[in-house]
Amino acid sequence: MAEVEDNRAGSARQARDLLRVAFGPALMALLVIAPVTLLQLLIANSDMTGAPGAIASMWLGVHDVPISIGGRQLGVMPLLPVLLLIWGTARTTAQTVSASTSWLVVRWVVASALGGPLLIAALALAVIHDAASVLTELQTPNALRAFLSVLLVHAIGAAIGVGSRMGQRILSVSPLPGWLGESLRAAAAGVLALLGLSGLVTAGSLVVHWATMHELYAITDSVFGQFSLTVLSVLYAPNVIVGTAAVAVGSSAHLGFATFSSFIVFGGDIPALPILAAAPRPPLAPVWVALLIIGASSGVAVGQQCARRALPLLEAMAKLLAAAVIAGLMMTLLGSAAGGRLGNFGDVGVDQRTFGVAVFLWFAIIGWITVVMAGGIQRHAKPPKATAISQPFTGLAGEPISSTGPAVEPDNGVPPGDASPGALGSDAAAGQHNDAGAKAVCDDPPLPESAADQPPDSA
Repeated sequence: MAEVEDNRAGSARQARDLLRVAFGPALMALLVIAPVTLLQLLIANSDMTGAPGAIASMWLGVHDVPISIGGRQLGVMPLLPVLLLIWGTARTTAQTVSASTSWLVVRWVVASALGGPLLIAALALAVIHDAASVLTELQTPNALRAFLSVLLVHAIGAAIGVGSRMGQRILSVSPLPGWLGESLRAAAAGVLALLGLSGLVTAGSLVVHWATMHELYAITDSVFGQFSLTVLSVLYAPNVIVGTAAVAVGSSAHLGFATFSSFIVFGGDIPALPILAAAPRPPLAPVWVALLIIGASSGVAVGQQCARRALPLLEAMAKLLAAAVIAGLMMTLLGSAAGGRLGNFGDVGVDQRTFGVAVFLWFAIIGWITVVMAGGIQRHAKPPKATAISQPFTGLAGEPISSTGPAVEPDNGVPPGDASPGALGSDAAAGQHNDAGAKAVCDDPPLPESAADQPPDSA
């Protein structure tokens, strides 16, 4: 009975977790959007008839879905809500799974993380379509684009959440190399370094162009209007930082006809948003070329992460190239999400043709130099030298021949060069005497066995 109750409690807990994963981040975004939208309508003395359609449009907007109002498309959606949704989905997913979670539960968690937001997206499209029949200025967005954007945002969050808990386990059961996790961490470190340094440059540029920002705030006299401009600037700050990152790696960013890069700036009309005061003004000062240091510094961060565990040459190179490719794809995706069409101003965003390639080149070249200098390449140990064992060389007769030189003659007290015939004769006589003594010993008759067995007489 107790076991059955435990199973029921576990099933109820899993059901609550799945519901939280499915609807937690999406409903939280809806709870934030609804009061803000209603407050805007009240301040503008607008009719509340289109409030549901406006709330649904804003919910799709925070998923980077373009909104069309009065025949004009707002395609440049703020990145900050998108990043917060990704973070919320990753957090709730990571809290639900662990390294020992079964694959069946993992599949249910991922399906819930994707299915719940898609259901809310379908309801939002239906509400907008119904409100468009009353409000002619409100247009229903493209359904396919809406579903794909919602799916992509929550899929990225679910992948981050599951990967943070089960990354090593997934790599162990897959044919992918084991160093791929290190490449992902290196790519994330490089992207964070690039965006962080670009954010510092953006803040510094705002301080330098403080007068321009004050002029942009002067377009409204009301406190609520200035507060709204501040909120919009905060929401669009990641978009501007991505544009600064594009300039820092040698690519370019554009606001309609206005184009910005590290080498040249073309002027043009820009929206009256205070955060855009950070954009450089022509003529371009030479100090902006120093932005390329940001790309090099980010490449150093990638190389340091890749060099934490030394690998053989080919594997170390593959790990770094994988990190550079992943980082380039991440920045390309961010650049695509940060741009779009902005009404009469035209297209806003970064140069997609060169942005990802520039990030890849910086991270690959500078990262490889860092890997080599930081010892990220595993050196093969040299084998010890074999010690030669000297053996005497035997001649034809089998007698060893010394390799150290001729044999040394015994010292008789007479130098070799002063040897006289008399001395030689005495030596010969001594040799004959020794030979005769040895022959006499050998010619002695053997002792009888009885005599040999007797012990010697004691004294």
